[in-house]
Amino acid sequence: MSDRQYVLGTDDVEIERLGLQHRVWQPYVLDAWRRAGIAEGHCVVDLGCGPGYASFDLASIVGPAGRVIAVDQSRRFLSHLQRRADAEGRANIELVDADINDPASRLALLDQIGRQPPFSVWCRWVLAFVNEPRDVLADLAHAMSAGSTIVLHEYYDYAAWQLIPRCGELEEFVAMVMTSWRATGGEPDVGLKIPGWLTELGLEVTSTRSLVHVVPATDPIWNWPAAFVRAGSQRLVALGRLSVHRAEEILRAFDAAAANPGVRLITPAVLEVIARKKTPVPTTT
Repeated sequence: MSDRQYVLGTDDVEIERLGLQHRVWQPYVLDAWRRAGIAEGHCVVDLGCGPGYASFDLASIVGPAGRVIAVDQSRRFLSHLQRRADAEGRANIELVDADINDPASRLALLDQIGRQPPFSVWCRWVLAFVNEPRDVLADLAHAMSAGSTIVLHEYYDYAAWQLIPRCGELEEFVAMVMTSWRATGGEPDVGLKIPGWLTELGLEVTSTRSLVHVVPATDPIWNWPAAFVRAGSQRLVALGRLSVHRAEEILRAFDAAAANPGVRLITPAVLEVIARKKTPVPTTT
């Protein structure tokens, strides 16, 4: 998959949007990592790291004695991450160019990682975009050592994203985004299947949590989906899925809603899953 095939691209605007997104979600992410036991000295794989915002947070947590393996298929994202790592002297971040959507690339990656000390995995909004997400989890489960942890944030009800009162333009946009993901083999509501898959694959699901917010336009959380509406509508126009005129109508309707103090926004529903590779029970003789 090339950078152009990313649902929202990999240009500077998208890198900036991802930074805003990470800042909004950072408190919830840090809490999930803490409850998963990620700590100093650990090795963590940031799967689908993008421009690396989470990678830097993880690098601070694991410290010089730990390692963060930042994996992405976008050379542009990885170049952005490398420049920042060099500037900040982050020697504990290792970059890996790999396409987890490709079985051969994925297995080569896991073979490389599997030779390292026990590792944990962080993965956010990646499985929704791959063709065979269960196979990705199966390969991860096979490579993980007993006691290792995986932390996932994936959507389980993307269409929950709407305004109160309802806005037809936003709901049309959300439906088009979901259609565009599915057209490339992804599934926006993949979170519905993740706990069952992990259990089938021999992992113990230790925590599940729904993350949904209902906020006014004055809440910083509003800025996350608002930025997505702007970037996403432009991307849909570039892909030929939305006319320029209709994109402008959607943006005007959303901006009008933001100016109304009585309006509330419901965010897309995210499922947080923390699972641990089971420690084999010793056999007795």
